[in-house]
Order: sequence, then structure tokens, then C-alpha cells
Amino acid sequence: MNLNNIAQMSCNPAMGGVAKGQILREIDALGGMSGIIADQSMIQFRMLNTSKGPAMWSPRTQNDRMRFAEAWRYALEKTPNVDFWQEMVREVMMQEGNVIGVKTGMGLEIRSKAVILTNGTFLNGRIHIGEKQFDGGRTSEEAATGLTEQLQKLGFEAGRMKTGTPPRVDGRTLNYRKMEEQPGDEQPGKFSYLNTTQSLQQQKSCYITYTNPETHQILATGFSRSPMFNGRIKGHGPRYCPSIEDKITRFAERDRHQIFVEPEGWHTIEIYVNGFSTSLPEAVQYKALKAIPGFENVKMFRPGYAIEYDYFPATQLHTTLETRLINNLYFAGQINGTTGYEEAACQGLVAGINAHQKVHGLAPFVLSRADAYIGVLLDDLTTKITDEPYRMFTSRAEFRISLRQDNADLRLTPMGHQLGLADNERLQQVKAKKRGTSQLLKNLKHWKITPAQINTHLIQVSSAPIQEQQSVYQLLKRPELSIKTLSTIHKTWAQYLNQYDTAVLEQAEIQIKYERYLQKEAEW
Repeated sequence: MNLNNIAQMSCNPAMGGVAKGQILREIDALGGMSGIIADQSMIQFRMLNTSKGPAMWSPRTQNDRMRFAEAWRYALEKTPNVDFWQEMVREVMMQEGNVIGVKTGMGLEIRSKAVILTNGTFLNGRIHIGEKQFDGGRTSEEAATGLTEQLQKLGFEAGRMKTGTPPRVDGRTLNYRKMEEQPGDEQPGKFSYLNTTQSLQQQKSCYITYTNPETHQILATGFSRSPMFNGRIKGHGPRYCPSIEDKITRFAERDRHQIFVEPEGWHTIEIYVNGFSTSLPEAVQYKALKAIPGFENVKMFRPGYAIEYDYFPATQLHTTLETRLINNLYFAGQINGTTGYEEAACQGLVAGINAHQKVHGLAPFVLSRADAYIGVLLDDLTTKITDEPYRMFTSRAEFRISLRQDNADLRLTPMGHQLGLADNERLQQVKAKKRGTSQLLKNLKHWKITPAQINTHLIQVSSAPIQEQQSVYQLLKRPELSIKTLSTIHKTWAQYLNQYDTAVLEQAEIQIKYERYLQKEAEW
């Protein structure tokens, strides 16, 4: 329990990704800080899945690990009425079925009207590296003890889960010429809808390489000493983020697996070996790494490890994340059986909002599955039994055509403003975006284009020529046409469209192309 480790990125130095990027934009739209901090510390931005429809577009940043933690600490210290205390909490204090505070390891009693537990992987955490095992919440940090046992005595059901992390290596010892470069987007975006953060002017590249049969053979030599295979690890691991030993066992027919080589920051030589999470003995890890193309001369900073920890099935919670057993006690993050920074962040936000609402006698804040990915997550957690760490996917959201990363502000900022989280600047920005989109859609319906103006371009892109004039609104329903291509055909068209903000142009085009699908989704 170290104040210097506030907001430490325990796993990969990245934010967002498929479905997770949508959650991060929803947090920002409500008035949370995660998107802003991600923008302030990013070293690369990519919009994933742009070859698919906009419901699948997912923003992701590679982040500077040290800047990320520093930016969060600075933001917290600037927040009025936030106090800090460094110590382990051993138990929650109770009175007549209500929580009234916490008691620390040194016996200090801290009184409060509500308590939110966000214990991460620290509850009776146990770290595994080959045949070695020791207590810890993460590397070099003590595990939290006493709390699980007390909560179980109070009637809570607990379980064990497992996650892992890969080795970190010296980037100076890698041969990047043997790898595939993965640069950021040519026109990088950002997470926050606010103009207070800026897109990157320069970016750091990641790289891709692959394991091979030799790597797999070396890894297999350590299976007899693997805590995953010899039964020492009892907890369930994340099926969609398996360890490298799990991959080569479950997918034995594959002779290679992708490895993402990710820099940890602007000014560090440390590299995160994404895709190589493992709990094998460190000597086996090191030898296997050296068999990967580009890693022949690698030097390892520290080995990967697995960690087991306690969690409490979230079916014991209301959708507000308040426990059913104890009033004003809230759980958020991995204590609820989830995995991932973004899943934890949105739970923390929702639990914090609802704790505030309840102690002030205000209505609870609940998002439905049709409101946000956050609503999908909360509903899944509190109504369905999960026997593995829960992570978000676009496939979990029935209303994903409506719950896009580009419109989270339109969906949620008015709610955030009503709660007092989103300020007037955010709300006015959303109103301007809404007005601009509405005006542009109206104008595109009235803007007519003749066959002579458009047919040459339609033939070039293998789209059927028109026989009579049509509205731009109707033409944009064609997949071969976009507002961007219209801007390249005639200078006057470009001048007209350039009057509108990029976000307005994007919003209008998506609403036009997916109009019927959005209508059907709204009818469900």
C-alpha cells in the first residue's frame, strides 16, 4: 500500500482497445478523468477496426507508464476535498447493517458514510514464478489480508481468480529490423471530447514479431514446473487473454503466436512483451524469449508472473454496485471479478457517483444496456454468474450500433452534467455538435447533385451512375461514397463541407449510412 504507486499500470502500458475504448469515451463523456489522463500520457494513438463499420471502431493509446501515474497523482492532488492516507485496510466497520468506516492494519479507525472497496489483485494475492510462490498484491508490493475473511464472516461469498503479466526487457538489445513496425495513425485522434487535450504531433511505434516451434519447445520444457499445470494455481484465468503456455497447449496446431513489442514510455528503454504472459520459471522464460526473431540478444529486466487473488461474485451487488448485504458498502474493479483498466475505471466512477447520491438522499445513477457499454457491464456483472475474469467485447452489447465511441458525448454528457460531473463547457460543446449535425443532415437532404456532376466519379469507384438528380443525403447511403470523397470532386463542395467540424461531418455520415439499422435497434 504505497502512495507512490497510485495509478500504476500493473499490466500493459495502454488504454482502450476493442470495446474498452468505447468505455473510456463514455467515462470522459460523463465527466470522468480517464480519457484526459490517457491523452496527456499517450505516446501512440490508433483507431482499431476501421476496416469494419463504425460500431466496431475502437480507440487505443499506447501510454508512457510513468507519465500516466504522474498525471493521475497530479489530477487527484488538485481535486478539492480529496485526502490521502497510506495504509492497509483490514476490516470494514459496521453498525446495525450499515457501514460506518474502515479499520486499518495499525488499528486506526476512519469513519465515513460510505465505503468503496477497490482492492485490485491485492486481496490475499499470491504471486507464482515457476516453483516459486510468495504473497503480494503485485510485484514488490504486499498483499492485503484480513478483509476477505471478515467479509466472508459477514455472509459474502468469495472466490479465487488468476491473471498474469509478461516479462519486461531491455529495448536496446532488440533487433527491430527483424520485426514488423506498427506505427500510430497518420492523423491521430484522442480520447477526451474536451479541447483541453491535444492529438499527438509525433508518435512512438510498436512492433510485431512471432513465436515459432523452437520457442514452443523451450516453453514446454518448463511445463512440469509450471504452477498452471501442476495444480498450484486454483483460480480461473482470463480465457481471452491466456498465458503463452496456455496458448501453445490450447492451440497446439499453430506453429506461431503474435507478440506485440510495446515501449513503456518516451524516455525509457523498457519494453513490455505483450502476448507473452507467463508464470514459467524465469530461466525458461529467458531462453524462450531468445528464440523469438529480433530477441536473439535480449536482456530481461524482470520475469513474467501469475497472480491469484480473492474476488466476490458481483451477483451480490445491486446495479449501483452497492452490496446487497451491507448498506452504503460498494465494490468496484477486480474485487467484482473483472479484468482491465477500463472495466475497473467505469465501475469506480459508477460506485463513486452512487455513494455520493445515496449519502445525500439523491436518486441512484443506473445506466441500462441501451444507454452505454458501462450499462452492459453492470448488468452482466450483477445478473450473470462469471467463473473467469470478465472483460468487455463489442459482441456483449445488443445495441452496439447505437453505443459507438463517436457519440458517447451525445448519449451521456447531459447525464453527467445533471450529476454535476460534466461542466457547462462540456454540455455546450455537445449541444453545438448536436445542432451542427442536425443542420448538416437537413442541408444534405436539400442539396441535389446532377448526373453530370457525379457520374464520372461513380463509375470510377464501381458504383452505379444516376439517371436523374439525387440528394447528397441519398447518395451518401452508398458504401462507395463518403463526405471525404465528395470534398475531393468539386472545390465548391469542399468549401461548403469544410464549414463543419470534423466530428459533425463524421456524425452526420454515420447517421445517414446506418439510418435503417439505427431505427431497427431503437424499435427493440
